[in-house]
Amino acid sequence: MTTLKLSIITDSKKLPEIENGNFFHSPQLFKMIERTKGLQPYMIVVTDNQDRIVAHMLAMLRRRGAWIPPYIFTQGRIYGEGCYRDEEHKSEIFSMMLDAITSEFHKHLCFYIEFSNISKKMFGYKYFRNNHYFPVPWMQIHNSLHSKPPEERLTDKTLEKISQLKKYEMSIKKASTPAEIHAFYKLLKSYNRFRFQRYIPHEDFFQEFAFREECGIFVTYYKKHIVGGSAVIVSNNNAYIWFEASKKKLYQHIHPDLYTTWEVIKHSAEIKCDHVYFMNVGLPFKRSSSREFILNFGGKPVSTYRWFRFTFDWLNRLLTWCFQE
Repeated sequence: MTTLKLSIITDSKKLPEIENGNFFHSPQLFKMIERTKGLQPYMIVVTDNQDRIVAHMLAMLRRRGAWIPPYIFTQGRIYGEGCYRDEEHKSEIFSMMLDAITSEFHKHLCFYIEFSNISKKMFGYKYFRNNHYFPVPWMQIHNSLHSKPPEERLTDKTLEKISQLKKYEMSIKKASTPAEIHAFYKLLKSYNRFRFQRYIPHEDFFQEFAFREECGIFVTYYKKHIVGGSAVIVSNNNAYIWFEASKKKLYQHIHPDLYTTWEVIKHSAEIKCDHVYFMNVGLPFKRSSSREFILNFGGKPVSTYRWFRFTFDWLNRLLTWCFQE
């Protein structure tokens, strides 16, 4: 492997020209994060001896807090292992970037770092362990759209429910005004109020997110009221459902979560996406209502890991022991 140089960039004015590909590691997302309150982007860039970019990875530092219970802390977050010019020496280059961002976040007393959406379950296993990360078994679900229509993948029960929804005055559209985005944001905050692990960025993020070419916020209307919504990214010809929410308890009889998810899947198929990925399925418990709900659309469950590392050694050792395989 030739001599490589690594740098960490925190100012968009200093970003080199990076080819678009994976939106989660793009300069576009970097700039959105930079402009959002409570978020700080870090682009790790690896170049060769001719200053050509061979790999890059986008990480973000989140500041989180609440009045009840009173707390404030920072969290490092990375989606996937980054982008690479080619597959040669990919693991070794990832190791360099992992060492660098772990050290950088440690300087900022980051409470914990979380990696998710790694392309292969065992990718980087040795390097994560060397940096004292521990794996937590997780579940990922994706729906294939390229081999047959999504209607043919539905369970009979789900197909019947969707047919029954036609009698209700529901419709879905892409949010196109600040008011619609604000309504979606309020719904999202309310929906996730008691979910500690789920982080919701400031509204500024969604106000910009909705108008990017790669992104979209879909809102579901029922009698002129927004009862559901989904924030979706299209990257590398795949759709990613990043955030979703609905008033499924208040409007249980019309199943706004079912309607919203189904319409997003149909839209993804119409624009010729290969897959739809659900990014927040959760821990692979024996019973999970959210997992069972998503599987009703004919998706494929895949066992994977999320990797965590806590700054406090005693806590990290305790959790490593708790999640030992």
